[in-house]
Amino acid sequence: MKKKKNNFSYARYGYYFSLPFMIAYAIFSLYPTLYTAVIGFTDLKGIGTTNFHFLWSDPFQNFRAVLTSPTFQTAFQNTVVLWLANFIPQMALALLLAAWFTDRRTKMPGQGIFKVIFYMPNIITAATVAILFYALFGYPMGPVNDLLVSCGFIKEPFNFLIKKASARGIVIFIQTWMWYGYTMIVLISGILGISPDIFEAAEVDGANGWQIFWKITLPNIRTILLFTLVTSLIGGLNMFDIPKLFLVGGPDNATLTTSVFIYNQAFSGAYLYNRAAAASMIMFVVIVAASALLFYLLRDKDEAALKKIKKQQMKEAKEKAKNELRNASHEEAAV
Repeated sequence: MKKKKNNFSYARYGYYFSLPFMIAYAIFSLYPTLYTAVIGFTDLKGIGTTNFHFLWSDPFQNFRAVLTSPTFQTAFQNTVVLWLANFIPQMALALLLAAWFTDRRTKMPGQGIFKVIFYMPNIITAATVAILFYALFGYPMGPVNDLLVSCGFIKEPFNFLIKKASARGIVIFIQTWMWYGYTMIVLISGILGISPDIFEAAEVDGANGWQIFWKITLPNIRTILLFTLVTSLIGGLNMFDIPKLFLVGGPDNATLTTSVFIYNQAFSGAYLYNRAAAASMIMFVVIVAASALLFYLLRDKDEAALKKIKKQQMKEAKEKAKNELRNASHEEAAV
């Protein structure tokens, strides 16, 4: 009597465990995203309105209105400028600190305390940060103004919050201050994942710290750098909390971002849900395209070239096998 084969698989339990997440994702993320994409092609507007009609005669009317809006163009420019201006110093500072904390030659005491201090701004809520900096740069009385006047840098208090350049500078500083600690922790985790044997071999060969950083550390954390760049791109182009809570997009739209623009379109004035949805989908497309470009530019070229060679070799092997099979069949036919 033959025994039954045990074909029992535990793989299905993985699907069971992931089912709650998939349900939550479908309800709270996928459905809102699809619904937003749909109402971008409709005339939905007005608070409490649920009925809408598709713009069959001109389906891209909302998208064209958003793209030609001077306010949206200003918001998009501000978003890109604010992101680049805070990402570059943020990444430079995070790389410097990560290299310092992971340097095998410089073992600084109390590293854990410094890491906690640097990461702490990231866990403070945006509302708290906005209130804090609004108080710090208060006019005519505020700690920053008092310090500058007492030190003789300025003769009378300066209203930082009504000047475009100073308002943008403060927002850029806040974003850098809040996120450089998070970026530093991510980079440190990537550097600690590099095999110590590589660093030991470099030190034996006489490489200095600068050479080790550029020739070993950076190439080996390419994937981590790509992750931080893409996540910063997504977060930067969706920047909302600080510009909205701190200066409400002012002064004179100097800190207005696309997310604040979308919020104003949807929940202020005429409640233009269709225009807000169109602007959201435009930013979604921009983020996807920019992320794809980053993935392409920061790809591992050696690995890509190796895959291409292997693919070519497999293709040649298949062609060779086909030719051999065709020749064999011809020989059999001739016999």
